[in-house]
Amino acid sequence: MAEPSSKTEIFSHAARASFAAEASRELDVLRAAGLERRLRTIEGAQEPSVVIDGRRVLLFCSNNYLGLATHPEVVAAARRALDRFGASAASSRLISGHMRVHADVESAIAAWKGCADALVFSTGYQANVGAITALVGREDVVLSDELNHASIIDGCRLSRARVAIYKHNDVEDLIRRLEDSREARRALVVTESVFSMDGDRAPLGDLAAVAKQYGAWMMVDEAHAAGVFGPGGAGVVAEEGLSDAVDVHVGTLGKALGSFGAYVAGSRALIDLLVNRARSFIFTTALPPACAAAAQAAIEIVQREPHLGSALLARARTFGERLRASGLSVPHLDSHILPILIGSAPEAVATAARLLERGVYVAAIRPPTVPPGTSRLRLSLMATHGDADLAAAHDALVQCVARR
Repeated sequence: MAEPSSKTEIFSHAARASFAAEASRELDVLRAAGLERRLRTIEGAQEPSVVIDGRRVLLFCSNNYLGLATHPEVVAAARRALDRFGASAASSRLISGHMRVHADVESAIAAWKGCADALVFSTGYQANVGAITALVGREDVVLSDELNHASIIDGCRLSRARVAIYKHNDVEDLIRRLEDSREARRALVVTESVFSMDGDRAPLGDLAAVAKQYGAWMMVDEAHAAGVFGPGGAGVVAEEGLSDAVDVHVGTLGKALGSFGAYVAGSRALIDLLVNRARSFIFTTALPPACAAAAQAAIEIVQREPHLGSALLARARTFGERLRASGLSVPHLDSHILPILIGSAPEAVATAARLLERGVYVAAIRPPTVPPGTSRLRLSLMATHGDADLAAAHDALVQCVARR
């Protein structure tokens, strides 16, 4: 092999120096705008209280909504799967990674969701990207709510279909976008059922009716609804009797169900198509067996104990009403997710820091996760929070937000 020229060596050194300098400058920009993010280490499990930096604090930003991540039955199922199947599937599903535990949880999900079949993905991000890119392409259009999750946004972009963004939960705007898309070969309407940063619900019945009227497919992401809403925790789609009106049901195993991974459910033709075309399914290692087994146990629990979700929603509404009565800006009380609007990113960060000093850990949500000027604290309640936890969080929030 020929030795690199001195010119190449000089260029390489300069490029490395330039990269470090540019990265530092980018970080400075994020810091100045209050948008820098850092990892924060939590000791132990996702319980109502956790240890951060040697201090025990209340946790109000976990997605362990029903406390199932530490439920004895869920943990025991994971342990049994570890003993039987090992720590990893060690392969993609189409090679040797499709194991009995995956087939079993997919059957359980299909029955739970009232669908013919289901497919488990390794993450929720992969489920959304895989489904959208498998279903639509250059000759098609995707109609996406403006507040949809980043995984949906990226799936729309990667599909190479034309993307039409309709105003948040605005059915009339969706109609206008569909009218402008009549030349498309296929149309796919995509929405979340419960929006992750606002906690509000989509008008699924109206959206589904419009999609049917225009011959469009309907895809609903129930990441923050599955396990909490609907009969047996099956979600908002099931609660509103729309299972047959939705073509693509998406949800996560890693929030209310306390495990990890995600699913797409629907017709057998849909699932067969995803197995053949969803690149995020084909080209990745299968979900760890312990996660699949834990998720199946969690589904059995939410079906057996539907009061877990309904009780959480009732407590969240009561808590949100109390925060409103204390003068905090809580725009939505539709779910267990309670956003408290702050405004600027630096103020949101400063407020979250004050809360942590008082022993309450709440994440500051900033752009690009939410639009500029709408930075907020995102409270997510867990069924395992006690009355004393809620009282302490209320008092800390009132004092810290009022100091802005």
